[in-house]
Amino acid sequence: MDGAAGAAIELVGLEKTFRTKDGEVRAVRGVDLRVDAGEVVALLGPNGAGKTTTLDVVLGLTEPSAGTARVFGRRPREAVTAGRVAAVLQTGGLLRDLTVAETVRLVASTYDGRGGADVVDDVLVRAGVAHLAGRLVSRCSGGEQQRLRFALALVPDPDLLVLDEPTAGMDVTARRDFWAAMHAEAARGRTVVFATHYLAEAGTSADRIVVVAGGRVVADGSVDEVRSRVAGRSVSVDLPADTGRGDRLVTAVRRLPGVVGVVVEGSRLRVSAPDSDAVARALLVDLGATGLEVVAGSLDDAFATLTEGEAR
Repeated sequence: MDGAAGAAIELVGLEKTFRTKDGEVRAVRGVDLRVDAGEVVALLGPNGAGKTTTLDVVLGLTEPSAGTARVFGRRPREAVTAGRVAAVLQTGGLLRDLTVAETVRLVASTYDGRGGADVVDDVLVRAGVAHLAGRLVSRCSGGEQQRLRFALALVPDPDLLVLDEPTAGMDVTARRDFWAAMHAEAARGRTVVFATHYLAEAGTSADRIVVVAGGRVVADGSVDEVRSRVAGRSVSVDLPADTGRGDRLVTAVRRLPGVVGVVVEGSRLRVSAPDSDAVARALLVDLGATGLEVVAGSLDDAFATLTEGEAR
Protein backbone atom coordinates (compact mmCIF):
# COMPACT_ATOMS: atom_id res chain seq x y z
CA MET A 1 0.00 0.00 0.00
CA ASP A 2 1.50 3.33 -1.03
CA GLY A 3 -1.18 5.52 0.56
CA ALA A 4 -0.45 8.41 -1.77
CA ALA A 5 -1.57 11.81 -0.56
CA GLY A 6 -4.35 13.77 -2.25
CA ALA A 7 -7.88 12.81 -3.18
CA ALA A 8 -8.77 9.16 -2.81
CA ILE A 9 -12.26 9.84 -4.20
CA GLU A 10 -13.45 12.86 -6.15
CA LEU A 11 -17.05 13.06 -7.38
CA VAL A 12 -18.19 16.15 -9.27
CA GLY A 13 -21.82 16.66 -10.28
CA LEU A 14 -22.40 12.91 -10.08
CA GLU A 15 -25.77 11.74 -11.36
CA LYS A 16 -27.15 8.28 -12.00
CA THR A 17 -30.48 7.53 -13.64
CA PHE A 18 -31.97 4.07 -14.13
CA ARG A 19 -34.61 3.24 -16.70
CA THR A 20 -37.47 1.06 -15.49
CA LYS A 21 -40.74 -0.06 -17.03
CA ASP A 22 -42.42 2.77 -15.12
CA GLY A 23 -40.01 5.44 -16.34
CA GLU A 24 -36.74 6.89 -15.08
CA VAL A 25 -35.48 6.72 -11.50
CA ARG A 26 -32.90 9.33 -10.47
CA ALA A 27 -30.93 7.51 -7.81
CA VAL A 28 -28.15 10.11 -7.52
CA ARG A 29 -28.82 13.81 -8.15
CA GLY A 30 -25.68 15.91 -8.46
CA VAL A 31 -23.36 14.65 -5.72
CA ASP A 32 -20.12 16.57 -5.13
CA LEU A 33 -17.80 14.73 -2.75
CA ARG A 34 -14.08 14.63 -2.07
CA VAL A 35 -12.50 12.07 0.26
CA ASP A 36 -8.82 12.62 1.00
CA ALA A 37 -6.36 9.78 1.43
CA GLY A 38 -6.33 8.46 4.99
CA GLU A 39 -9.85 9.60 5.93
CA VAL A 40 -12.48 7.33 7.50
CA VAL A 41 -15.84 8.50 6.14
CA ALA A 42 -19.34 7.22 6.92
CA LEU A 43 -21.99 7.50 4.22
CA LEU A 44 -25.22 7.71 6.17
CA GLY A 45 -28.76 7.69 4.84
CA PRO A 46 -32.10 5.87 4.74
CA ASN A 47 -33.02 3.15 2.25
CA GLY A 48 -33.18 4.53 -1.27
CA ALA A 49 -31.00 7.53 -0.41
CA GLY A 50 -28.47 6.74 -3.15
CA LYS A 51 -25.64 5.43 -0.94
CA THR A 52 -25.17 2.07 -2.64
CA THR A 53 -25.45 3.56 -6.14
CA THR A 54 -22.78 6.13 -5.28
CA LEU A 55 -20.48 3.37 -4.01
CA ASP A 56 -21.17 1.30 -7.13
CA VAL A 57 -19.85 4.22 -9.21
CA VAL A 58 -16.74 4.48 -7.00
CA LEU A 59 -16.13 0.75 -7.50
CA GLY A 60 -16.55 0.97 -11.26
CA LEU A 61 -19.60 -1.30 -11.17
CA THR A 62 -21.73 1.27 -12.97
CA GLU A 63 -21.05 4.37 -15.04
CA PRO A 64 -22.40 7.83 -14.15
CA SER A 65 -25.24 9.25 -16.21
CA ALA A 66 -23.64 12.67 -15.75
CA GLY A 67 -20.74 14.21 -13.89
CA THR A 68 -17.34 12.67 -13.21
CA ALA A 69 -15.87 10.15 -10.79
CA ARG A 70 -12.15 9.74 -10.08
CA VAL A 71 -10.43 7.37 -7.66
CA PHE A 72 -6.79 8.28 -6.97
CA GLY A 73 -6.98 10.41 -10.11
CA ARG A 74 -8.10 7.51 -12.33
CA ARG A 75 -11.36 6.19 -13.68
CA PRO A 76 -12.79 3.97 -10.91
CA ARG A 77 -12.45 0.70 -12.83
CA GLU A 78 -8.80 1.45 -13.59
CA ALA A 79 -8.08 2.05 -9.89
CA VAL A 80 -9.80 -1.23 -8.99
CA THR A 81 -7.86 -3.16 -11.66
CA ALA A 82 -4.63 -1.69 -10.30
CA GLY A 83 -5.44 -3.18 -6.88
CA ARG A 84 -5.80 0.18 -5.16
CA VAL A 85 -9.45 -0.38 -4.22
CA ALA A 86 -11.22 -3.28 -2.54
CA ALA A 87 -14.76 -3.71 -1.26
CA VAL A 88 -16.77 -5.50 1.41
CA LEU A 89 -20.28 -5.86 0.00
CA GLN A 90 -23.37 -7.27 1.68
CA THR A 91 -23.89 -10.39 -0.42
CA GLY A 92 -22.33 -12.62 -3.06
CA GLY A 93 -18.78 -13.50 -3.96
CA LEU A 94 -18.37 -16.65 -1.81
CA LEU A 95 -18.24 -20.33 -2.81
CA ARG A 96 -20.08 -22.35 -0.18
CA ASP A 97 -18.16 -25.60 -0.71
CA LEU A 98 -14.72 -24.10 0.04
CA THR A 99 -13.29 -23.54 3.49
CA VAL A 100 -12.50 -20.04 4.72
CA ALA A 101 -8.75 -20.53 4.16
CA GLU A 102 -9.29 -22.08 0.71
CA THR A 103 -11.41 -19.09 -0.28
CA VAL A 104 -8.72 -16.60 0.72
CA ARG A 105 -6.00 -18.73 -0.93
CA LEU A 106 -7.98 -18.88 -4.19
CA VAL A 107 -8.53 -15.13 -4.35
CA ALA A 108 -4.93 -14.39 -3.33
CA SER A 109 -3.65 -16.53 -6.21
CA THR A 110 -5.19 -14.10 -8.69
CA TYR A 111 -2.93 -11.24 -7.51
CA ASP A 112 0.73 -11.12 -8.53
CA GLY A 113 2.96 -11.64 -5.52
CA ARG A 114 0.03 -11.98 -3.09
CA GLY A 115 -0.65 -15.73 -3.26
CA GLY A 116 1.84 -16.88 -0.64
CA ALA A 117 0.91 -18.58 2.62
CA ASP A 118 2.21 -15.61 4.59
CA VAL A 119 -0.29 -13.26 2.91
CA VAL A 120 -3.15 -15.70 3.47
CA ASP A 121 -2.30 -16.20 7.13
CA ASP A 122 -1.84 -12.47 7.66
CA VAL A 123 -5.23 -11.39 6.29
CA LEU A 124 -7.01 -14.21 8.15
CA VAL A 125 -5.57 -12.89 11.41
CA ARG A 126 -6.24 -9.24 10.64
CA ALA A 127 -9.86 -9.96 9.68
CA GLY A 128 -10.37 -12.04 12.82
CA VAL A 129 -11.23 -15.29 11.03
CA ALA A 130 -8.04 -17.32 11.57
CA HIS A 131 -9.94 -19.59 13.98
CA LEU A 132 -12.41 -20.34 11.16
CA ALA A 133 -9.76 -21.30 8.58
CA GLY A 134 -10.91 -24.91 8.25
CA ARG A 135 -14.64 -24.24 8.35
CA LEU A 136 -16.76 -24.50 5.20
CA VAL A 137 -18.19 -21.19 4.05
CA SER A 138 -21.64 -22.78 4.09
CA ARG A 139 -21.23 -23.42 7.83
CA CYS A 140 -20.33 -19.80 8.61
CA SER A 141 -22.90 -17.38 9.98
CA GLY A 142 -23.83 -14.22 8.10
CA GLY A 143 -21.53 -12.18 10.31
CA GLU A 144 -18.65 -14.63 9.84
CA GLN A 145 -19.11 -14.48 6.08
CA GLN A 146 -18.88 -10.69 6.29
CA ARG A 147 -15.58 -11.05 8.15
CA LEU A 148 -14.39 -13.39 5.39
CA ARG A 149 -15.30 -10.77 2.77
CA PHE A 150 -13.23 -8.33 4.80
CA ALA A 151 -10.26 -10.73 4.65
CA LEU A 152 -10.67 -11.00 0.87
CA ALA A 153 -10.72 -7.21 0.58
CA LEU A 154 -7.38 -7.02 2.40
CA VAL A 155 -5.63 -9.45 0.03
CA PRO A 156 -4.52 -6.87 -2.60
CA ASP A 157 -3.32 -4.49 0.17
CA PRO A 158 -5.60 -1.70 -1.14
CA ASP A 159 -5.27 2.01 -0.48
CA LEU A 160 -9.05 2.38 -0.31
CA LEU A 161 -11.58 0.09 1.40
CA VAL A 162 -15.23 0.56 0.42
CA LEU A 163 -17.77 -1.08 2.71
CA ASP A 164 -21.52 -1.33 2.04
CA GLU A 165 -23.40 -2.04 5.29
CA PRO A 166 -20.40 -4.09 6.49
CA THR A 167 -21.86 -5.23 9.82
CA ALA A 168 -25.22 -6.42 8.50
CA GLY A 169 -26.04 -9.72 10.18
CA MET A 170 -23.51 -9.27 12.99
CA ASP A 171 -24.41 -9.30 16.66
CA VAL A 172 -23.19 -6.57 19.01
CA THR A 173 -19.97 -8.39 19.94
CA ALA A 174 -19.10 -9.26 16.33
CA ARG A 175 -19.81 -5.68 15.29
CA ARG A 176 -17.48 -4.36 17.98
CA ASP A 177 -14.70 -6.76 16.96
CA PHE A 178 -15.15 -5.88 13.30
CA TRP A 179 -14.70 -2.18 13.95
CA ALA A 180 -11.67 -2.82 16.12
CA ALA A 181 -10.11 -4.58 13.13
CA MET A 182 -11.20 -1.76 10.82
CA HIS A 183 -9.66 0.87 13.09
CA ALA A 184 -6.40 -1.06 12.95
CA GLU A 185 -6.50 -0.85 9.14
CA ALA A 186 -7.24 2.87 9.28
CA ALA A 187 -4.25 3.32 11.59
CA ARG A 188 -2.10 1.88 8.78
CA GLY A 189 -3.10 4.89 6.67
CA ARG A 190 -5.78 3.15 4.64
CA THR A 191 -8.74 5.22 3.42
CA VAL A 192 -12.07 3.76 4.53
CA VAL A 193 -15.51 4.71 3.21
CA PHE A 194 -18.51 2.84 4.55
CA ALA A 195 -22.27 3.04 4.13
CA THR A 196 -24.36 2.27 7.19
CA HIS A 197 -27.82 2.59 8.72
CA TYR A 198 -26.35 2.52 12.22
CA LEU A 199 -26.04 6.01 13.67
CA ALA A 200 -23.87 4.74 16.52
CA GLU A 201 -21.40 3.23 14.04
CA ALA A 202 -21.17 6.46 12.11
CA GLY A 203 -20.70 8.45 15.28
CA THR A 204 -17.96 6.30 16.79
CA SER A 205 -16.20 4.81 13.78
CA ALA A 206 -15.81 7.72 11.34
CA ASP A 207 -13.77 10.91 11.24
CA ARG A 208 -16.42 12.43 9.02
CA ILE A 209 -20.10 11.83 8.25
CA VAL A 210 -21.73 12.45 4.88
CA VAL A 211 -25.54 12.34 5.12
CA VAL A 212 -27.30 11.41 1.88
CA ALA A 213 -31.04 11.72 1.24
CA GLY A 214 -32.99 11.76 -2.00
CA GLY A 215 -29.81 11.20 -4.00
CA ARG A 216 -28.16 14.36 -2.64
CA VAL A 217 -25.60 15.22 0.04
CA VAL A 218 -27.58 17.07 2.74
CA ALA A 219 -24.81 17.33 5.35
CA ASP A 220 -21.06 16.75 5.45
CA GLY A 221 -18.73 17.15 8.41
CA SER A 222 -17.67 15.76 11.78
CA VAL A 223 -20.24 14.28 14.17
CA ASP A 224 -20.41 17.60 16.03
CA GLU A 225 -20.78 19.58 12.80
CA VAL A 226 -23.61 17.36 11.55
CA ARG A 227 -25.31 17.52 14.93
CA SER A 228 -25.02 21.32 14.87
CA ARG A 229 -27.13 21.40 11.71
CA VAL A 230 -30.00 20.98 14.16
CA ALA A 231 -28.77 23.68 16.48
CA GLY A 232 -29.48 23.76 20.19
CA ARG A 233 -32.38 21.64 21.40
CA SER A 234 -35.44 19.88 20.04
CA VAL A 235 -38.97 20.39 21.32
CA SER A 236 -41.58 17.63 21.38
CA VAL A 237 -45.29 17.69 22.19
CA ASP A 238 -48.21 15.26 22.19
CA LEU A 239 -50.11 14.90 18.93
CA PRO A 240 -53.89 15.29 19.30
CA ALA A 241 -55.74 11.98 19.13
CA ASP A 242 -57.99 13.44 16.45
CA THR A 243 -56.19 12.93 13.11
CA GLY A 244 -57.52 16.16 11.61
CA ARG A 245 -56.33 18.26 14.54
CA GLY A 246 -52.98 16.47 14.44
CA ASP A 247 -52.50 17.24 10.75
CA ARG A 248 -53.40 20.89 11.32
CA LEU A 249 -50.88 21.10 14.18
CA VAL A 250 -48.10 19.64 12.00
CA THR A 251 -48.92 22.08 9.19
CA ALA A 252 -48.94 25.04 11.57
CA VAL A 253 -45.62 24.02 13.14
CA ARG A 254 -43.93 23.76 9.75
CA ARG A 255 -44.85 27.40 9.14
CA LEU A 256 -43.27 28.69 12.36
CA PRO A 257 -40.27 30.99 11.77
CA GLY A 258 -36.89 29.28 12.12
CA VAL A 259 -38.16 25.69 12.16
CA VAL A 260 -35.67 23.41 10.36
CA GLY A 261 -37.24 20.01 11.02
CA VAL A 262 -40.57 18.46 11.95
CA VAL A 263 -40.77 14.73 12.63
CA VAL A 264 -43.80 12.68 13.71
CA GLU A 265 -42.81 9.83 16.03
CA GLY A 266 -45.86 7.79 16.98
CA SER A 267 -48.03 9.98 19.19
CA ARG A 268 -45.37 12.68 19.54
CA LEU A 269 -44.36 15.58 17.32
CA ARG A 270 -40.69 16.62 17.46
CA VAL A 271 -39.57 20.04 16.23
CA SER A 272 -36.01 21.25 15.67
CA ALA A 273 -35.06 24.94 15.49
CA PRO A 274 -32.16 27.17 16.54
CA ASP A 275 -34.46 29.08 18.93
CA SER A 276 -36.15 26.24 20.80
CA ASP A 277 -37.57 28.66 23.42
CA ALA A 278 -39.52 30.58 20.79
CA VAL A 279 -40.86 27.32 19.33
CA ALA A 280 -41.89 26.06 22.76
CA ARG A 281 -43.71 29.33 23.48
CA ALA A 282 -45.56 29.18 20.15
CA LEU A 283 -46.55 25.57 20.70
CA LEU A 284 -47.98 26.20 24.14
CA VAL A 285 -49.45 29.68 23.78
CA ASP A 286 -50.44 29.98 20.14
CA LEU A 287 -51.15 26.38 19.15
CA GLY A 288 -52.39 24.94 22.45
CA ALA A 289 -50.04 21.94 22.41
CA THR A 290 -49.64 19.73 25.49
CA GLY A 291 -46.99 17.41 26.94
CA LEU A 292 -44.11 19.69 26.02
CA GLU A 293 -40.55 18.39 26.45
CA VAL A 294 -37.26 20.09 25.51
CA VAL A 295 -34.12 17.97 25.07
CA ALA A 296 -30.59 18.50 23.78
CA GLY A 297 -30.08 17.74 20.11
CA SER A 298 -28.43 14.44 19.14
CA LEU A 299 -26.99 12.84 16.03
CA ASP A 300 -30.30 10.96 15.72
CA ASP A 301 -32.15 14.28 15.74
CA ALA A 302 -29.90 15.72 13.05
CA PHE A 303 -30.23 12.61 10.88
CA ALA A 304 -34.02 12.48 11.19
CA THR A 305 -34.40 16.19 10.52
CA LEU A 306 -32.04 16.32 7.53
CA THR A 307 -33.42 13.22 5.81
CA GLU A 308 -37.06 13.99 6.59
CA GLY A 309 -36.67 17.46 5.12
CA GLU A 310 -35.20 16.11 1.88
CA ALA A 311 -37.88 13.40 1.61
CA ARG A 312 -40.53 16.09 1.93
